[in-house]
Amino acid sequence: MNTVKKIKTLRKHPLIELLVHNKGNPRTLIMMEPLWGIPYNLIAPYATLYMYTQGITDVQIGLILSIAMFVQVFFSFFGGIITDKLGRKFTTMMGDFFGWSIACLIWAISGNFWLFLIAVLFNSFEQINQTAWYCLLIEDADSKDLLGIYTWVNIGGLVAIFFAPISGLLISSFTVIPVVRVLYLVFAVNMLIKVIITYRHCDETRQGKIRMAETKDTTVIQMLYEYKDLIPKVLKNKEIVKVLSVSVVLYIANLVSTNFFSLYVTQRLGIADRYLAFFPILNAAVMLIFMIGIQHRLEAVKFRIPMWIGLVLYASCSLLLILAPIGSIPFIIIYVFATAVASALVVPRKDALLQLNINPKERARINALIMSFTIAFASPFGYFAGWLSSIDRRLPFVFTFTIFFTAIIIVGRIRDPEFTSTNLEGGDTSETVSD
Repeated sequence: MNTVKKIKTLRKHPLIELLVHNKGNPRTLIMMEPLWGIPYNLIAPYATLYMYTQGITDVQIGLILSIAMFVQVFFSFFGGIITDKLGRKFTTMMGDFFGWSIACLIWAISGNFWLFLIAVLFNSFEQINQTAWYCLLIEDADSKDLLGIYTWVNIGGLVAIFFAPISGLLISSFTVIPVVRVLYLVFAVNMLIKVIITYRHCDETRQGKIRMAETKDTTVIQMLYEYKDLIPKVLKNKEIVKVLSVSVVLYIANLVSTNFFSLYVTQRLGIADRYLAFFPILNAAVMLIFMIGIQHRLEAVKFRIPMWIGLVLYASCSLLLILAPIGSIPFIIIYVFATAVASALVVPRKDALLQLNINPKERARINALIMSFTIAFASPFGYFAGWLSSIDRRLPFVFTFTIFFTAIIIVGRIRDPEFTSTNLEGGDTSETVSD
């Protein structure tokens, strides 16, 4: 009887109810996330080490990141135009194929600076996919479901992290390079499967069909020219600019953490390579517990306060990592735990706030512009972080500690949205914001 009651209680959980009621694109895309998330999280802890082990220096790693981000700005800028002209569904499929399948095949055979650079440049094509994918995910959904949908997207990726120990076990037996090569091949196949599922089980959104019809006879040059009116509108929207600023800070911090955390804990703190895969698992477990057990209970406090608390935690985490004694795994565990809580508080709310302040009629192009701005502002910091790491591996995290304070101040000035039961596909934005 207790088991039956628990099942009934679980079915009534707000996140489960949301997934049941959103039967279209949101559910399909959420259910497919592990196809991307599993291989990504098997590789992520070792991606930088994979390059470093093959003779790529800290500065070269940073240079690759900065060049890639420069190219990503270009792809992101055109992402909205391509998404409007070709449709959300087709553009998502195209981005997954070139940005992940082809890129992963190149990563699998990479052994020098130039091949790694080519792989990252192909992966930059995925920035077009980002714009289309988000539109495909939310445009036919209700605005009040947005935070829940983004929570599910995060959960889908987090569940995949529990497969990460597999790579650690394999690496302990076969070393980093051969294992990561095979994992990249698996990643390429998975993303090809994802393309096929998207083709068969996703539908073009209503707003996507409208934009395809509206732009059918409009040239790319004409659509580019229209940006001269669109960019000022975006920059005049104070709420978008605030959330964009936070996005830039998080993007830079994630860039540093993703690419230099493994080097920091192995090369400076002396933590064995085999433990790297377990840190993402702890992060995922904490975030899942938080998102499933606590996230929906925070609806009353809306967005600003949870985001502010999360950013304070982020800053504290950077300080903790800087002060961690050599060989101290407990410090790293506390860092991972607190970072997970911070991510659960900040990331879904940041994504939802951005969409709630966007004019649905121009969602694709505005999303593309926002992604372009984010990457453009962040692009110099890949090389900068690599240069800092070459001086002292603590310095990249000193840098993230300082920029989190900027985000804390900005979030203090963000206004919470008030929801109405409206569709996100088109028309004027029905959300209002209040202090």
